[in-house]
Amino acid sequence: MKTNYLAIPLITILTSFTGSFVTSQGLDWYKTIRVPAWTPTGNVIGAVWTVLFILATISALIFWNSKISDNHRHLVCGLFVLNALANVSWSVLFFGNHLIGAAVWEAGLLSLICLGLIIGLWKISKVASVLIIPYALWSLFASYLTLIIFRLN
Repeated sequence: MKTNYLAIPLITILTSFTGSFVTSQGLDWYKTIRVPAWTPTGNVIGAVWTVLFILATISALIFWNSKISDNHRHLVCGLFVLNALANVSWSVLFFGNHLIGAAVWEAGLLSLICLGLIIGLWKISKVASVLIIPYALWSLFASYLTLIIFRLN
């Protein structure tokens, strides 16, 4: 078995648990702020992120097992790493530090990184690229939601 079949899912799980841990630490604060009525519930958000992380993991595995140049591999691999860091950073900014304005920018950055992944993966594997589209769409929605929360508070 190739080590990437273990390493990539473990990185995804680590990213997910880190973000989830930071989020859980800020839930008491979150309950005190104003959010729009159409904000998804925590259960919906958790389910969506679970699906998105599974799709991203499959995309990363397809990418990693493709025959590509080292330069392109480093670029897309770097985007996956940036994506994980930006994902956790949003939780740290929003739930950990209560910096809603900074979290708006971070959510926008996450959306741009997703777009970069979609473009970077397209030449390698259209399937791997398409698997990131729901992540990008959710990130755009999260950016908008974060902006509205910023304006309400």
